[in-house]
Amino acid sequence: MGFKGFNKWWLLPLGILMGSALLALNIIVLQPSFIDRWFSGLVAQRDVVDCSGERANDYACYQERYQGLVFGPGVKAAFRDLKNEYEENEFVKNNCHQMTHVIGRAAADRLGDLSSTYGEGDSFCWSGYYHGAMEATVAKIGPEKILDEANTICADMGEEQRYSFYHYNCVHGLGHGFMGIQDNELFESLKTCDAITDEWERESCYGGVFMENIMAANNPSHPTKYLDADRPLYPCTDVETEYKEQCYIMQTSFALQTQDGDFGKVFGLCGEAEKDYRETCYQSLGRDASGNSASDLATTRDTCMMGEDYEARSNCAIGAVKDFISYYDGDEQAKELCESFEADLRKVCLETAEEYSKTFRI
Repeated sequence: MGFKGFNKWWLLPLGILMGSALLALNIIVLQPSFIDRWFSGLVAQRDVVDCSGERANDYACYQERYQGLVFGPGVKAAFRDLKNEYEENEFVKNNCHQMTHVIGRAAADRLGDLSSTYGEGDSFCWSGYYHGAMEATVAKIGPEKILDEANTICADMGEEQRYSFYHYNCVHGLGHGFMGIQDNELFESLKTCDAITDEWERESCYGGVFMENIMAANNPSHPTKYLDADRPLYPCTDVETEYKEQCYIMQTSFALQTQDGDFGKVFGLCGEAEKDYRETCYQSLGRDASGNSASDLATTRDTCMMGEDYEARSNCAIGAVKDFISYYDGDEQAKELCESFEADLRKVCLETAEEYSKTFRI
């Protein structure tokens, strides 16, 4: 059993986001799109508003609050506040990844350059801060110049920390940013990623595009044309071969929404996927098993055991254990997950945990 996919960071960002979408879809679909307002030239709010009481479930309030904290006491103060709220407020926990995007965008606006912005960063909630910073950076460049500059935006990061966690977040964030300035035109955004000459960077950028496409499923003010509830694995079925791996890595999160969160049905969909990408589909489902349960051991294990055969169950375990390592920033809980499986799955799970832990700590 190998490690499917060229991009070694493919599992990091999506678990909490799509878990949140399934847990709180009725809330998320109503929230305004910050990125729309950003692109229309909104000046970041400097006041630190109070989001307690009646506003405790008001996403727009938290956007204003974290902008205000960044422009006031600073990025670290914004993260301190977010981490405190995360422990106390289920709404904040469910929307944490998106809120870190907000902090990242505001930080890029305040600090001006990418190096300073990354220097203030925090990987809390699947590194959304870095994705938001890249969205703001790409927005400032604009669609007219982005093709000329796409290959250079993350160049300094690549030279200083090549293929590192920070390098990944830079080029993955480009994919998010490309979708933002190109009105979620998926194929156009993928072609913009193609302007990047390094293969690893291109793959990471593709992942950002596909992740942003799935995020748009829950954002009616910034919709996408490239999701279809009647075809849950679209657009993976229709994109060119070079894009398919990164698409299938993300797509089960949307497929789960179309099946009312029924993992058994999505296992069935993965079983019918294109043969070369079936393992990737199952691994993506493992990530969702972890992400949708906030990496609860018993729930994640039981979900993976819903797979109909060894291929499905083992690849689910691979995806799940990687997400455990990402979520807990370590391998202790991941190994406990592995030990909870029977012997055949335990072995591949532990091997994955060992290899991925080394990669994650670069």
